[in-house]
Amino acid sequence: MQIVKLTDTVGVSGQISPADLPALAEAGYRVIINNRPDGEALDQPSSAEFAAAAEAAGLEYHYYPLNAFNYPGDDPGAMAQLFDDGERPVFAFCRSGTRSTNLWISSREAGEQESARERARGLGFDVSMSQR
Repeated sequence: MQIVKLTDTVGVSGQISPADLPALAEAGYRVIINNRPDGEALDQPSSAEFAAAAEAAGLEYHYYPLNAFNYPGDDPGAMAQLFDDGERPVFAFCRSGTRSTNLWISSREAGEQESARERARGLGFDVSMSQR
């Protein structure tokens, strides 16, 4: 698992395993956001598996599935609150980390979105979802 740090308290990556959650807790993350819809790939673990593993690791778990049709989801404001809580570092994942990164960008205040896009671009992410 390769974590990309968007900020000091927000990390993203591509698909992880429920077995990775104890290591994420050990690394200091307190909140896990799963942005990958269940069943997107045959071999991907379910949200229920992640929820159980998160509870066992002492992590707060949020299932917030995104795709091109429902982006940025039902409650981007709630996601912004999670991303902005510096007391509880957040780790978000999807298939590649791109949807999670774009959600972080879209959850920024309007005046901060372009600098967030620049940061994400510099880290190698496609930021086109956040420009809708």
